[in-house]
Amino acid sequence: MIRFISNEAQKSDSFIHVYECEHDSTLANALSQLMVSRGYKLIQGTVNSGVYEKGNQTMRLLFGAFSKYFNFKVTVENCKINFSTGTPAILGGIIGINQVQKEVAEISEALKNLQ
Repeated sequence: MIRFISNEAQKSDSFIHVYECEHDSTLANALSQLMVSRGYKLIQGTVNSGVYEKGNQTMRLLFGAFSKYFNFKVTVENCKINFSTGTPAILGGIIGINQVQKEVAEISEALKNLQ
């Protein structure tokens, strides 16, 4: 059973959520399922400590905000999810920064409802 307890820290590009759970692996697997359902792939590490990516970085560099690209570092430890951006949001200019901030906020809210 996973239950959201509190938001320990929240910034525009990162957050730390605290949960009540039996094992970190249960929390990490639920997080991974949520990320995959949102179109992300685990490109590095494990579900407990890894990097999730969505989109194409080269296209983002070439076309800026017209091509979506997100890269997030995630660590699950002591029933906490530490979530932060893995690449600079400036790649997409001002619009790209807003896209990353919006994506972080949406994922933060979705993670509050993990089961």
